[in-house]
Amino acid sequence: MGEGRRTILITGASAGIGAALARECAARGYDLILTARREGPLQALADELQARYGAAAAVLLADLADPEAPARLVADIAARGLTVDGLINNAGFSRTTGFLSTDPAAHAAMIRVMLTAPVELSRLLLPGMVERGWGRVLNVASLAGQMPATGGDTLYGPIKSFLIKASQGLWLEMRGTGVHVTALCPGYTYTEFHDVNGSREQVSAAYPRWMWMDADRVARIGWDAVEANRPRVTPGFANNVLAALGGLLPDTLALKMVGGHAKRLDRL
Repeated sequence: MGEGRRTILITGASAGIGAALARECAARGYDLILTARREGPLQALADELQARYGAAAAVLLADLADPEAPARLVADIAARGLTVDGLINNAGFSRTTGFLSTDPAAHAAMIRVMLTAPVELSRLLLPGMVERGWGRVLNVASLAGQMPATGGDTLYGPIKSFLIKASQGLWLEMRGTGVHVTALCPGYTYTEFHDVNGSREQVSAAYPRWMWMDADRVARIGWDAVEANRPRVTPGFANNVLAALGGLLPDTLALKMVGGHAKRLDRL
C-alpha cells in the first residue's frame, strides 16, 4: 500500500474490538486490510481510517465459516499485490442456548470461524513474515479461555482456550524471527457482541459497570502487548484476578463459580 508502510490484516473488522484495533493500528501508522461479511460497515471504516489517519484500507469480504475462505482470502490479497505484515484474528461469535438446543451447524461454524480459520491464516501468512524478518500476530481470545467452561455457551470458552495455547506455542516457535505473537484475553467489553447473541439485557443486568471495558482501551492494550511480544495479555485488574482464581481454585469451586455466572445469565 503506502510506500514504507506495513499492512495489517484484521478479520471481523466491521465492529467492536476489530474496528477498534483497526483504528489503533491506523493511528500508529499502519495500513489495513479489513475483512468481514458486511461490506457497508467495512467500507465506512475504511473511509474513516483514510480521512482521520491517512491510512490506506482495502476491503475484502469473507465468511470464515466457509472452509475455503482462508485460502481464498489470502489468494485475493496476493492478487491485489498486497503484502500482509501483521495478522489480527478477531472474527468470532457465540451461541448461548445450550449445547443440545443449538443447531450443530452453528457449532461447526463457530469452530471454523474462531479456531480453524485463525490456524489456517497463521499457517498461510507466517512464512512470509518470517522470511521478511518482521511480523505481528494478535489472536483475540477471551477471559473465558482462562476460566472453566460454562454451561449455555458451552464451546466458546474451550475454543478461546485453544487459541491461547496455540498463541503460546507460536510465540515459542517465532522467537528470534522478528515475528511477535500475542493472545489478547478481554473480559466484558462494550461492543455489539452481546447484542448479536441476544444476551445484552442479561449481561447488562448481571454485572456492574466497573467490570466492563471499552473496546478502544482493549485494543490499545492488545497492540501494546504484541509490539512488546508478550505471549498473553488480559486487560483490566478485575479480569486478571478472575483469571488467577480460575487457575487456582479446585474444579468443584471453580465450576460452582462459573455455574453461578451461567445462572445469572439464564443459561442454566
